[in-house]
Amino acid sequence: MALSSLCQTGFTVLRQIGPVVVLEQLGSTLFDTALQMVVKDRSVNATYPDAHLSREESQQKAMTDFYMVYNLIIRLVPILPSLLLARLGDRGWRKAPIVVPLSGYVLSRLALLLVVVFRLPLKVMFGAAVVFGLSGGFCSYWAGVMTLASLGSTATDRSKAMMKVELLYGAAGLVGSLVSGHLFLLYSVSLEQGTILLTVSALMNVLCLLHSVYLLQVKQVTNTEPEDNCHLLPPTYSEAPAEAPLGKNMVNVVLLFAAAVLYELAVGGAIEILGSFVLKEPLNWGATQVGYGNAAGCMIFLTSYVGVIVFRRCVSDVALIMIGILSFASGFYFMSFVTATYMFYLARSLTLFALIPMPTIRSLLSQQVPTSSCGTTLTYLQLALKFAGLAYIPTFTKIYQGTLHWFPGFVFMLSSIIAVLGMIPISIVGCRSAQTREYMRIQGD
Repeated sequence: MALSSLCQTGFTVLRQIGPVVVLEQLGSTLFDTALQMVVKDRSVNATYPDAHLSREESQQKAMTDFYMVYNLIIRLVPILPSLLLARLGDRGWRKAPIVVPLSGYVLSRLALLLVVVFRLPLKVMFGAAVVFGLSGGFCSYWAGVMTLASLGSTATDRSKAMMKVELLYGAAGLVGSLVSGHLFLLYSVSLEQGTILLTVSALMNVLCLLHSVYLLQVKQVTNTEPEDNCHLLPPTYSEAPAEAPLGKNMVNVVLLFAAAVLYELAVGGAIEILGSFVLKEPLNWGATQVGYGNAAGCMIFLTSYVGVIVFRRCVSDVALIMIGILSFASGFYFMSFVTATYMFYLARSLTLFALIPMPTIRSLLSQQVPTSSCGTTLTYLQLALKFAGLAYIPTFTKIYQGTLHWFPGFVFMLSSIIAVLGMIPISIVGCRSAQTREYMRIQGD
C-alpha cells in the first residue's frame, strides 16, 4: 500500500512542470559551457590587421563579435513565433509554448555537436540560432513555463510558485555547470574535445521534449473559473466602477515594464560580456573554471530563493525588488576591478539576491491581468526584454571592444549604474501603493 502511494506521488510529480525545467536546464548549462569553449578555440587565430590589435585583443574581438550576432539572432527571430505560440497557449493549447521551443533546443544542440565532430565552420551556429528562434526560443519557453506555474497556484501563492520554478532552474544549472567543464575535457583519439559533453546535452534535451509531450499535465482553465484580479494597488474605494482599477493597474504595468527593461539592460549587458571577460588575461580560464564560474551564477538562483523566503516576512514585494537591484549593482561595480579568480567569486558573492527582481516583477504583472491573458502578458514582457536585448547587445559589445585596452571592466560599472536607474519606477510604484493605503485608512476612519 505504501509502495503504491509512493509510486502515485512520484508519477504526480513527474507530470508537473518541475522535471521539464530540470532536464532543459541541465542540457542548456552543458551546451553553454561547450559553446563558450568552442568559440574560444575557434577564435585563437583571429586577426584584424587594420585594427592594430594584439593577439589577445583580436581573440576577444572575434569572440564578442560572434556572440553579438548569435545573441541578436536568438532575440530577434523568436518575436513573431512567440506571439503566435502565446495566442495558442491562451486558447487552450498550453503545451504549445513549451513543446515547440524544446524542439528548437534539440536541433541547436545537435548543430553544435556536428560543428565539433566534423569541424564545420562556427558560422553554422548562426543558422542553428535561426532555427532555434523560429521555434519560439527561450522567450516562448520560459513564458509557457511561468504560465503553467502561475495557473497551478492561487493568487496569494503565485510568487512563491514562480520562485520555486526559479529554484529548480538554478539547482539544475548549478549541477550541470559543475560537471560541464569536466565532461568537456573527456575525449579520445576518435572523439573531438567536447563531443561527450554535447552528446549528453542533446540527450537531456531529447528527454525533456519527450517528457513535455507525453507526461506533462496541464491545468485547464475554463471560462467558468473565477479570474484572479489581485491588484498591486487596492481600489480607491469599494464602489468604484470596473474601469477605475483597470486604469490604475495599467499604470502599474507600465512602471513594472520600465523597471524590468532597465534591469534587463543592466544584467543582460553585463552577462553578455562576462563570458568573454573571464577567458582573457589575467583570468584566462579553462573549461573546468568556466564551468565553476557558471555554477557560481546558478548559485544565485538558490540564494535569491532563500532571500525571498526570509525577506518577504518583513518587507513588501517592492522592497524585495529594490534589495535585488542593489545586490546586482554592488556586485558588478566590484566586478569592474576584478584581476584574479578569487576576486571574481567575491564579486559574485555580492550578487546573492540579484535574481529576486525579475520573478517578483513577473508575479506582480500576473496579478494585474485575468488568468486567460496571463500567458500573453508574460510573453509581452519577454518580448520587451528581447527588444531591450537588441539595444544592449551591440552597445555593450562595442563599448567593451573600445575600452578593452584601458579599462575592460568599464561595461560592468556602466551596468551597475543602469541597474540603479531601474529603482526609480519601482520607487514610484511603492509610493503610489503607500498613498493608496493611506487614503483607504482615512476612508475607513
